[in-house]
Amino acid sequence: MPYPILSDMAASISELKANPMKVVASGDGRAIAILNRNEPVFYCVPAAAYEALMAALGDVDLADLVKSRVREDPVPGSLGDL
Repeated sequence: MPYPILSDMAASISELKANPMKVVASGDGRAIAILNRNEPVFYCVPAAAYEALMAALGDVDLADLVKSRVREDPVPGSLGDL
């Protein structure tokens, strides 16, 4: 059965067990699909890429919040009151 692999790079779970840092380094900062019997079981994501992903997701959450509040009535006041 074919499986989508959502990465440009893939490594076997055996390769990961043998030398995890070499596998991470081979991705050159990108995620690597880890395969078990040619089936993707998880993605090895470097810390910097994961942090960027979390920041982007946070931005999406903030954009959703802004969109939900755009139709609200403004609160009267001035900047000096803040």
